[in-house]
Amino acid sequence: MRVLVTGGAGFIGSHYVRTLVSGGYPALAGAAVTVLDKLTYAGNLANLAPAEGGFRFVRGDICDPDLLSRVVPGHDLVVNFAAESHVDRSIHGAADFVHTNVLGTQTLMQACLDAGVGKVVQVSTDEVYGSIDIGSWDEDAPIRPRSPYSAAKAGGDLIAQAYAVTHGLPVSITRCGNNYGPYQFPEKIIPLFVTNLLEGRKVPLYGDGGNIRDWIHVDDHCAGIQLVAEKGEPGQVYHIAGTAELTNRELTDRLLRACGADWDSVEYVEDRKGHDRRYSLDDGRLRGLGYRPSTGFDRGLAETVRWYADNPSWWKPLRGGN
Repeated sequence: MRVLVTGGAGFIGSHYVRTLVSGGYPALAGAAVTVLDKLTYAGNLANLAPAEGGFRFVRGDICDPDLLSRVVPGHDLVVNFAAESHVDRSIHGAADFVHTNVLGTQTLMQACLDAGVGKVVQVSTDEVYGSIDIGSWDEDAPIRPRSPYSAAKAGGDLIAQAYAVTHGLPVSITRCGNNYGPYQFPEKIIPLFVTNLLEGRKVPLYGDGGNIRDWIHVDDHCAGIQLVAEKGEPGQVYHIAGTAELTNRELTDRLLRACGADWDSVEYVEDRKGHDRRYSLDDGRLRGLGYRPSTGFDRGLAETVRWYADNPSWWKPLRGGN
C-alpha cells in the first residue's frame, strides 16, 4: 500500500502522518508514505519530526500539474489536506484561497484520475454550510458559504464530487468542525490564546463572544478521515462532529482558567466581517460506519494547553519570539 498525503506538514495533515507512521491505523500498517507540501507559513517540517524516517517528503504545490504527474502515480490512497484555511486571511485577500482550494483541488483530482488512484479523500469543513441557529446540518444540507475561505472550500468540494460523478473517481469528502490539539499554528483561537496567556499578553475576543463552535480533537478528526478512507463510498460526504459545543466566551473562560489568568487578560475587539454565529454537524452517517470519538474535551484541552506550555521552542519562532 502506498499513501500520498498532500498538505501533510500542516496541523491536521501532520497529525494524520504521525499517527499513520507510528502504526495507529492498522489498515495501513507497513504502508509507504509520501508527504507533499508547499511549506507555506503554516506548513512546518518540525510538525513531522516525530515521524522522521517513516515517509518520503516532496516539497511542491498541488496546483502544479507537472509535479503531480510525477508524484501521484503508484499511490493507492491520496488524502488531501492541502488548503489555505484561515478565515481572517481570506477576508483580506481571497486570491490564494481560490487558487489553492479550488484550482488545486481540480488539479489534484485530475492527477488522481489520470493515475488510476484507488481511493481519494477530500478533507473539508463545516463552514461550507454557512451558519445555523438551531439543530445540525446533515450531509444533504445546502451549501451556503459566507466567507472567501469557505466559498473556496465549497468550490473544491463540488469539483471533487463532479469528478466522482462524471469520471467515476473514487473520492469521498469529509467535513469537520473546529479542531484543536498540538502543533496547531498559533493564529487559530486556542493556540493563539494559550500562547498569548503564557507570555502574559492579552487575548482578542471577537464581538460579544457569543459565536458557537463545535470542538473536536485532531486525533478524533483524523480517525474519522481514516475510517472514510477505508469504508467511505465514492461521491459521498461524511461529517465528523465535535464533542463540545461552546460559545467563544465559554471557551475563553476555560482557557483563562487553564493558564492561571483572569478576565483582565481579555480585550474585546471588533467582530469579524460576516462572522458565522453557529456551526453544528450531524455525524450519523459516519457513526453508521462505526465511528466514535475517543477524546473528551476537558481532557483534550488540558493536554493541549500542557503541550504548548512544554513546547515553546516550537511555537515561539512562529510568533517571532526567541
